[in-house]
Amino acid sequence: MSAHSTNTAYTTRLCNGITLFRQGFIAGILTFVPLHSSFSDLVKSPNVELKPGLAQQSMVNLKQSKYLSSDNKVTLNHIELFAGCGGLSLGLESEGYNLVFANELSPMAGETFAFNLLGDQGENLKALGEQGKKAERTFWLNSQFSRNELLQRLRENPREAPALGQGFNDLDDDDANLKGGLVIADIISLNKYLNQNTELLNKIKSGFGSVNQGVDLVSGGPPCQSFSMAGLRQHDNERNQLPMAFANFVGLVKPRAVVLENVTGILRAFDVKGKKYYAWFEVAKAFVEKGYVPICLHVNAKYVGAAQNRPRFIMLAFRKDVFSIYKAIVEKEQNLKSFEILKLSENFYRSAKGNEHLVLEDSGYYYHDVEKHPESFKRTFLSSFLTRDKSNFHTVSDAIDDLRLNNPSKPSTYVEEINNLLDKDLPESALNHEMRSNSFHVRKRFSLYQALSEVSPQTRKKVSAFLRLDDESVLDENVVEELSKHRYLISEDNEKKQYLSKGRDSIVAFLRSLRTKKQTQRALISTDPAPAALSIPDDACHYDKEELRTLSVREMARIQSFPDWFELRSKVTTGGKMRRFEVPQYTQVGNAVPPLLGAAIGKVVKTILSTVDSSSLRYKRRETITSTQAEVVESL
Repeated sequence: MSAHSTNTAYTTRLCNGITLFRQGFIAGILTFVPLHSSFSDLVKSPNVELKPGLAQQSMVNLKQSKYLSSDNKVTLNHIELFAGCGGLSLGLESEGYNLVFANELSPMAGETFAFNLLGDQGENLKALGEQGKKAERTFWLNSQFSRNELLQRLRENPREAPALGQGFNDLDDDDANLKGGLVIADIISLNKYLNQNTELLNKIKSGFGSVNQGVDLVSGGPPCQSFSMAGLRQHDNERNQLPMAFANFVGLVKPRAVVLENVTGILRAFDVKGKKYYAWFEVAKAFVEKGYVPICLHVNAKYVGAAQNRPRFIMLAFRKDVFSIYKAIVEKEQNLKSFEILKLSENFYRSAKGNEHLVLEDSGYYYHDVEKHPESFKRTFLSSFLTRDKSNFHTVSDAIDDLRLNNPSKPSTYVEEINNLLDKDLPESALNHEMRSNSFHVRKRFSLYQALSEVSPQTRKKVSAFLRLDDESVLDENVVEELSKHRYLISEDNEKKQYLSKGRDSIVAFLRSLRTKKQTQRALISTDPAPAALSIPDDACHYDKEELRTLSVREMARIQSFPDWFELRSKVTTGGKMRRFEVPQYTQVGNAVPPLLGAAIGKVVKTILSTVDSSSLRYKRRETITSTQAEVVESL
């Protein structure tokens, strides 16, 4: 959309607003103080100090005391929904966030999360199960197996889990302590359980009695297969309702901030009965109804240092009281671009609140794209999402060249960077680096893919067409000439690559022997970031000419920016009908938020919350604005 054009009227209003602020008028800021139903209540409150003088009354101080840690630094915490194996949580932890608790549907992904991220030592669920012990920090909400049947639980099909109240529920046990733990459950059942158990809900809302007196951040990435451009796009897929369940959880807990991560496909319109339906826009509206102001972004992990071209939709959303205080601070500091970003979101909030029929085309709202709108990410509060450019992207070689089987290089600065995400001991040898066995035919095809990674785009396109359609007419002289310059794996009797016999016929025969309907496979290019789709192990082969193989789990984890101490657990791969519910190691990595992207998200949220906390616009973090209070405050 062309909403980035200059708006003279908007600029005039902004300058007038800054002038009024400088003159000391208090109304603009007091409009957004969330604690009190009237101005007189605000002045009388024992928690509030008004500095003398009209000019200074635009600053409202809340006594600090218990809301800050002993070193006067705000301690941030978070709840992780749809946690997967833990990429986002790992990134947040590297930025100083403490885990209140996490939730994940798959016990296979949950096993990895528990092993790496539950406390300093983690929780080894497989070892506990083999010893006949029960988990102490991982809880099932509705399992068909008891707590003493832990090994069976780790392979349980979550789609066959009993309904809430009909199976084994660990949270009902007297010794259940969810603080810092993991709940294995679907989000809809979790919401239902919390609605029925106000005592636990209140504990969660308080951050289990943390210094914060509440929850700072709820984050997560709802499953996104039905949004993905790589798979079927289904408007009415039940998984598309999970972002709404996420919003319902947020409505229960009322954190200060929310982060929702999803695939780029959520940005593209569904065609519903002849009308365009934008899932990301509907999700943003759902959070508005919960009292949150969304800032929608299209970012890419390669711009924050990951060795992968991985575009992602990110929605940052801030509780209205928090957002309004931060906006007032930005307005005072006269950061015009940051203020423009915030103003756009506030205008959307006002137009979407209570207006379920609002459509994107009539809203004037848009998401900020790191490539199309880089000015939104330069010298603004979003700058942590744009720390690199094409001149210094990390490459596949940076990520995995030291893991080659033949003549490995020394670990790169990229490897050192990701291994320093948290201060943990590194293993003596690479974890999850077992090689998969590939047949001769597969390795023969890989030799072609490695050659195709070095030919012109036109030749690559024509070869792909031939492999799909068996149409010799696309193989012109240029194609034959380019392919003839490369060596291939030809005979099972000779593992070394060879040149094909001269002439068109040998090229056609070789290509015909490799015809396949699968068009997603490719060889990685060592000097580029890896492509986005790497969740299926057979989709990519190594770039090294002497290594005709797929990547190991560790190599894929490196590309995603997971440190070497982070160990993937459960099965390595799966297949057949089990793909519907199993989440093996390769899929865990492929579905994860890159930890470096998680760290960037954490920095942005921390910047906003810390700015609010350290300003003289102090407020009680646990309290939230009611509808009546909102009306009074808006009228001030």
